[in-house]
Amino acid sequence: MREMWRVAEQFRAQAQDDATILAIRDMERAGIDIITDGEMRRESYSNYFAAALEGIDTATPGRIINRAGRETLVPRVVGKIERKHAVEVRDLEFLRRNTDRAIKVTLPGPFTMAQQSQNEWYADVEVMIMDLAAVVNQELRDLQAAGADVIQIDEPWLRNDPDAVKRYAVLAINRALEGITVPTVIH
Repeated sequence: MREMWRVAEQFRAQAQDDATILAIRDMERAGIDIITDGEMRRESYSNYFAAALEGIDTATPGRIINRAGRETLVPRVVGKIERKHAVEVRDLEFLRRNTDRAIKVTLPGPFTMAQQSQNEWYADVEVMIMDLAAVVNQELRDLQAAGADVIQIDEPWLRNDPDAVKRYAVLAINRALEGITVPTVIH
């Protein structure tokens, strides 16, 4: 959804930093004790992270029926999912520099990312979800090392398929959280 950005690409990072500072100050004035970055850099709660992964094609999006029953454009899975680099560490470091309060970082969960993609490569969706869990874990470990006080995994699609949750979603979430010692939240 690149068309959603109203700021030209060469000015976008600065505009997002400015908007993030405004969000931080709003949360501080409101008395919130655990601050986030306001997710100003994200076109959606999951695409920001998913689009940075190897094996994901966002240039030619796929289509799924979303939770509201409408067709929506999503990233396509076209190869083995791997993490090329840290995605949100710079955002966390920016947040840390701009508040003295506890900070929380959010990442999409492996189950939800799988549900919000068009799988064209994996023969077994459970293998894809565990690969997603592995890259989430890599990112979470880097975020923890960079100073996250709280980590939140967003998994709103869990409610759509309770049987899949029992079979493999909980295993994937547990895999994503391996080695994480800071407080965690599932949303």
